[in-house]
Amino acid sequence: MRKYSVIIPIFNRPEELNELLESLTLQIYDNFEVIVIEDGSILKCNEVVERYKNRLDIYYYFKENQGQGFARNFGFEKASGDYFIQFDSDAIIPKNYFEIVEERLNEEYLDAFGGPDAAHESFSPTQKAINYAMTSFFTTGGTRGKAKNLGGQYHPRSFNFGVSRKVWETIGGYTLTRMGEDIEFSLRIIAAGFKVKIIEKAFIYHKRRTNLIQFYKQLFFFGRARINIFRFFPNELKLVHLFPFFFMLFIYSLLFQILISKSLFYLSSCLIGFYFIIIFIDSSLKNKSFWVGILSIPSSFIQLFAYGMGFTKEMIFKKG
Repeated sequence: MRKYSVIIPIFNRPEELNELLESLTLQIYDNFEVIVIEDGSILKCNEVVERYKNRLDIYYYFKENQGQGFARNFGFEKASGDYFIQFDSDAIIPKNYFEIVEERLNEEYLDAFGGPDAAHESFSPTQKAINYAMTSFFTTGGTRGKAKNLGGQYHPRSFNFGVSRKVWETIGGYTLTRMGEDIEFSLRIIAAGFKVKIIEKAFIYHKRRTNLIQFYKQLFFFGRARINIFRFFPNELKLVHLFPFFFMLFIYSLLFQILISKSLFYLSSCLIGFYFIIIFIDSSLKNKSFWVGILSIPSSFIQLFAYGMGFTKEMIFKKG
């Protein structure tokens, strides 16, 4: 039986951590430890951790704020497991997660792996719509949770990311602490010749942001992060990553089209309307809710437009 070390960086989100730890107490496979790294928070979670001392093999560390990448490195240094499993604090873990991972690693050795994220039935309609916007083929090309996607080779993301101790001892941990740090880490692991795949059944429930304003800010940052990754790995900027940029330009072009040609404006409006009708239908069917389908329209708009805006800002105004 492998031992897993769960690494959880956290910053000012004690109640999120409580839900995550509660889900970990329900795991069928229980040969794991939990390492919580408080990254300079003002709202500390030490009292939350204390509640689980008798229910989990759990350790709590407080460090100065340096960002989630370096907080994970701190956790790697403290870990005793064979694999280091990274979860975001806004995750809920299905009870068979470690059982699925263990079975898969018994079938096929992997140096690193990731898994998809999904919306829990208890999530609000807005959270389900945001989850759709982040995972749908029609918005992201399925780059986040599929072995085959428009972005090329699968790259594990930090919300659900496992690495072997061998990887850590060979290439170290994160060299970036924010701005696409998990993608950069994944790319270095792959470049070093390690075997990396997705375990599609090892999904987690990802709460993400609870309102659209927070979601806009998050996606704006993700757009900036993609350009930051481009600086280190120019070949990793794929056509699918440019789609939000072109979408943003298309939206801005509507302002000029209405002045230049009404017929062109109507045609463009019909195209964008048809696109969002597809999103409404697809999300409604997948979530079995017309309301979630409706909310998926502004969520998808924000996913594309905010990403495109962040992408543009970082590309134009930042150098080196």
